[in-house]
Amino acid sequence: LSKVVDMVRELVGRALKMPLMPAQQATVLTEMEVDPLLIHRLGLDPCHLPPLVEHTPAMAVEILIKLANHPQLYDFLTVLARTELSLHSMEVVNRLTSVMELPSEFMHLYITNCMHSCENQQDKYVQNRLVRLVCVFLQSLIRNRVVNITDLMHEAQSFCVNFSRIREAAKLFRLLKAMPDAVHKSSQG
Repeated sequence: LSKVVDMVRELVGRALKMPLMPAQQATVLTEMEVDPLLIHRLGLDPCHLPPLVEHTPAMAVEILIKLANHPQLYDFLTVLARTELSLHSMEVVNRLTSVMELPSEFMHLYITNCMHSCENQQDKYVQNRLVRLVCVFLQSLIRNRVVNITDLMHEAQSFCVNFSRIREAAKLFRLLKAMPDAVHKSSQG
């Protein structure tokens, strides 16, 4: 048993520095499936999440799912919400929303961080790409009733106006304007 823990710990340590090979990721995920408590013996801290998200997003998702009923989940989600915006971080959040209900405070913090990251991006090409991704991501969250955007309506509309030259931002703006004032998910907000 300790050999398994050591092997998985070594692979997770490697995943903090570089992407793992598919077979290595599969080994970690399989061992976590076999022993659901293994996650607690790996010595993972919330500060380990950003490199995991960037190098092995699928593994980051599974780790967060395993922590779903653990008190430390909140700390991990807070770090994720404040992580630098990337395609991988949006992928992780999107995949998490499909398998578990995330706290509305986390979703709002993450969405706000996404919008601010776009606004603060100096490289126009990168900025345009991130704005497109964030707009499509937000449309998906709204349409799938994952987030109640009402609390962020003013900020989301301002974001769309700031980037109105980008087609996806204009489309998100139209979606926001067409929304009734009704709350999307009574359990959130």
